[in-house]
Amino acid sequence: MKIGVIGGSGVDDPKIFDSLETIKMHTPYGMTSGFLNIGKINERDIVTISRHGDKHSYNPSNVNYRANLWALKELGVTHVIAASAVGSLRDDMRPGDFVFVDQFIDRTTKREQSFYYGREVCHISMAEPFCSKLRMILKASASSLGLRFHGKGTIVVIEGPRFSTKAESNLFRSWGCDVIGMTLVPECVLARELGLCYVSACMITDYDCWKDNIVNVEEIFFTMKKNASNVNKLILDVISRIDYLECECRTAIKNSIM
Repeated sequence: MKIGVIGGSGVDDPKIFDSLETIKMHTPYGMTSGFLNIGKINERDIVTISRHGDKHSYNPSNVNYRANLWALKELGVTHVIAASAVGSLRDDMRPGDFVFVDQFIDRTTKREQSFYYGREVCHISMAEPFCSKLRMILKASASSLGLRFHGKGTIVVIEGPRFSTKAESNLFRSWGCDVIGMTLVPECVLARELGLCYVSACMITDYDCWKDNIVNVEEIFFTMKKNASNVNKLILDVISRIDYLECECRTAIKNSIM
């Protein structure tokens, strides 16, 4: 068992690794968007990668999601925890809260959604897009740490890099979406095609513009920095709790290829 962590969560801090090797991989889908940190944390085998690059140089449309996920799989990763910043579409989901989403609505338009272009046709099931057993561990960890969290929710994933209009934000609310982000699709889809157990720890950084506030990067990064230690504590606690899990994520591809 090997655990992958995606997103600049702070878990890639060399100081917390018992041993560490840093590489950048060339894959059949190009270079990974960031360096891969390979090592051990509390005797657990860990690989971390920053999806936006090591200096946050890739916007969500330009991240090489296929290379990143392929590299994790090639390095033996079996479970993936993805940290993501999101905006809230609900009054009761406040900045600083965590949301462990269980569904998504895809509004992306420019991204490679599959590993199966040009060869077999793959129709992967995404009825339950996130690993339910890993999500249970996230909830247990957040509860034990006393963090504010929501155990499920629907995320709408937009193309970006621009933020939503008020009309769009209110439309997404009318659809029943709880939070809005830019990175989980196609990341979770590609993970499912590779048989990886994938879950997302979404941290709310702001209210989306439906709430008559103007979303800005400064506010988002302020909230991220303020809550970075909580993200770090959560992921480290989850890592300590993950054991071999029997779930359908690993075999989903078997009945999906024509």
